[in-house]
Amino acid sequence: MIELDVEVAAGRTLHVYDTGPAGGELPPVLWHHGTPNLGAPPEPLFAAADRLGLRWVSFDRPGYGRSAVAPGRTIASVAADAAAVADALGIGRFAVMGYSGGGTYALGCAAVLGDRVRAVVSLAGIAPYDADGLDWFAGMLPSGVAALGTAAAGREVRAVLDESGFDYDCEFTAADLAFFEGPWGWLGQVSEPALAAGPYGQIDDDVSYTHAWGCDPGSISAPVLLLHGTADRVIPASHGTWLAAHCPGAELRLHADDSHFTIAGHAEEGLDWLGRWS
Repeated sequence: MIELDVEVAAGRTLHVYDTGPAGGELPPVLWHHGTPNLGAPPEPLFAAADRLGLRWVSFDRPGYGRSAVAPGRTIASVAADAAAVADALGIGRFAVMGYSGGGTYALGCAAVLGDRVRAVVSLAGIAPYDADGLDWFAGMLPSGVAALGTAAAGREVRAVLDESGFDYDCEFTAADLAFFEGPWGWLGQVSEPALAAGPYGQIDDDVSYTHAWGCDPGSISAPVLLLHGTADRVIPASHGTWLAAHCPGAELRLHADDSHFTIAGHAEEGLDWLGRWS
């Protein structure tokens, strides 16, 4: 895997990861990371990607790792960043895949970039904050209500919560902890250093989830697969159900008793599906 810094709009740079050989012909999959994570592509899926002949491309969202901060960024503006990264790497069409908030950014890519996106897989993605008919916070952990509720009031209010010493409690279950003993313990490897550059990435993510996307998931023309666990209390499964009803042609696979974390155990299933469209 190579790492490089790519200049995008307004002279900002994004830190980019690429597993494909220069000038290679492997179909690219753009990975969108969760909150708060670094953007390195998912190591637990490397073997599956090799089996399917896929190339991973990804980047740290603005404010994370070595990517410059972009206050006011939206789901749509990050899609424009993704297009700029693809342009810099000489990539035309590509598939997108994301986990947690990254699933939302993957959907945003498809909504903004149209036919350039071949297909989308979203694991435990977040529905728009203004989603009609969705009780957005229902079933969500108290920490999530606190973080996202303050983010909805604005970036400054969310920053005050962070400065207060707020500690997000994921309320890990025994099943979650056992899951992290396996390959997806990798999630800890990309979350622990994610805030080394400061809290900006996480704050800006939370604000982007609770403000206008700048794009409409109803406009997505690419095939969409949504994976969600019924025991998810970080992003309740009702978000996946809403997205399935509002993304044209979307397929929803609800996995009984899977949490926000153990749903990642079904990511290879999603990658196999994505391989059909890449």
